[in-house]
Amino acid sequence: MTERKVVLASSNKGKLKELQNILTAKDVTLIPQSEFKVNDADETGLSFVENAIIKARHACEATGLPSIADDSGIEVDALNGRPGIYSARFSGKSGVEADPANNVKLLDELSEIPEPKRTARFQCVIVNLRHAQDPMPLICQGTWEGRILFEEQGKNGFGYDPLFYVPTHQCTSAELPAEVKNAISHRGQALQRLLACWNNPP
Repeated sequence: MTERKVVLASSNKGKLKELQNILTAKDVTLIPQSEFKVNDADETGLSFVENAIIKARHACEATGLPSIADDSGIEVDALNGRPGIYSARFSGKSGVEADPANNVKLLDELSEIPEPKRTARFQCVIVNLRHAQDPMPLICQGTWEGRILFEEQGKNGFGYDPLFYVPTHQCTSAELPAEVKNAISHRGQALQRLLACWNNPP
C-alpha cells in the first residue's frame, strides 16, 4: 500500500494513540489536526455518521488534506441507548474531568439495574474524506458487545473502558493489552474495514 498522509479530525489523545498504533504499521502517517492548530468541530449531528462527517469535513477545509474522523460512543440498553452520541459529554464535564465524571454518572444511572440487564455496546463510525467537497465519504463501522460493571476495573484505555466488561475475554476493556483491544474493539473493527477499502478500492 502506498504511504498515505491523513489528518485525524480529533483532539482526543486516547483516540489518537489507538489509531496511530494501528495505522502506523500500515504505512499511514496520521497527523493530528492540532498540529495545524485546528479546533474540534461542533458536533451538531444526530447520529454517529453525521458527526463523523462534520468533523472530517471541518479538518479537510482547514488543512486541505484528506482526513479521517471517528465518532464513537457507548449504547446502554437499560438507558434506551444512552449516552450514545453524547457519550463524551454525558456528565457535562470536559477535559481531564470528563472521563471520571462520565463513568460516575453512568454508574449512578444504572445503580438499580441488575447484572443481566446491564448489556451495552461500543459503536464506532470512521469517515474518510478525500477533500472537503468529497461527495462520497467512505464510511466504516464497528460494534463491540459487552456489559457495564458495578465498579471500575483496569487502568488501560480511556473513557468507559474501565466499566466495559468483555465476555469473550472475561475482563474489562481497560484490562486488555493494547494490541488485543486494537484487534477486537469497535474502533479496531472500523479501522480494519477502512484499511480493506483502501487496499481494495471499487
